[in-house]
Amino acid sequence: MSESVVELPKIAILGAGSMGRAILSGLLKPSVHVDGGIVVTNRSARSAESLAENGVTSLATEDHPGANRTAVTGAGIVLIAVKPPMVPDLLAEIADALEPDAIVVSVAAGVPVSRFEELLPASVAVVRSMPNTPAIVGKAVTGVSAGTRSSSEQVALVRELFETVGTVVEVPESQLDALSTISGSGPAYVFYLIEQLTAAAISKGFTPEQAAELVEGTFIGAAALLDASDATPEQLRIQVTSPKGTTERAVAVLQDADLESVFDRATDAALARARELAAG
Repeated sequence: MSESVVELPKIAILGAGSMGRAILSGLLKPSVHVDGGIVVTNRSARSAESLAENGVTSLATEDHPGANRTAVTGAGIVLIAVKPPMVPDLLAEIADALEPDAIVVSVAAGVPVSRFEELLPASVAVVRSMPNTPAIVGKAVTGVSAGTRSSSEQVALVRELFETVGTVVEVPESQLDALSTISGSGPAYVFYLIEQLTAAAISKGFTPEQAAELVEGTFIGAAALLDASDATPEQLRIQVTSPKGTTERAVAVLQDADLESVFDRATDAALARARELAAG
């Protein structure tokens, strides 16, 4: 059976950094049709040139000072993917150039919907999102929160957009910062665990290359097994942990380290920082 086609209106992506590019890669899939095309902007002409393919219009503000206003003209969806401190000035720049029924989607961490709605015309809907870096390989988990002016149909359209790069979880905005401490920061936690297990392998005499192969292959394989199985992570762990065996002894050490408390403290610290950023 052929994959169904996702139909989206013209899209403008303002800020073509790593996340903007990741989202763009999803929109360029054969299963996605963007009526009116895609326009992206960034500051660098060199970066803009690298994106000007596959029917994408790419504009650099260093060459075209009005690039952002040009990009949003006629766009049904406008993604704001610049760094958070740049958001207010960018919104002020494009506010009167937006289509009256446009959906503005924030990919800027820590900037609340209320700030967007304060700076944009009342007819413009705002949806806040929190994708994570696996969007680069089409495996993102994206949190999406409706604004006070966005309809269920508009949120559903934004959901379809982010499903081109992975899965989507809809939550109230009050939960979005907490979500960012789990899925948003989560890849870093996984990479840190891989770093530490790799270091342990090297300390036991394996070469760095062997250690990387052992550890990375194990994480990728375990994730694939979890994805393919109906079992929970706990059930899969128990299957590996033979009574009175080596794994049981190792897991006991990890349990004695109180990892539950460690992860609670780590995610609480991330949440506190997210709230600091939101407060300016």
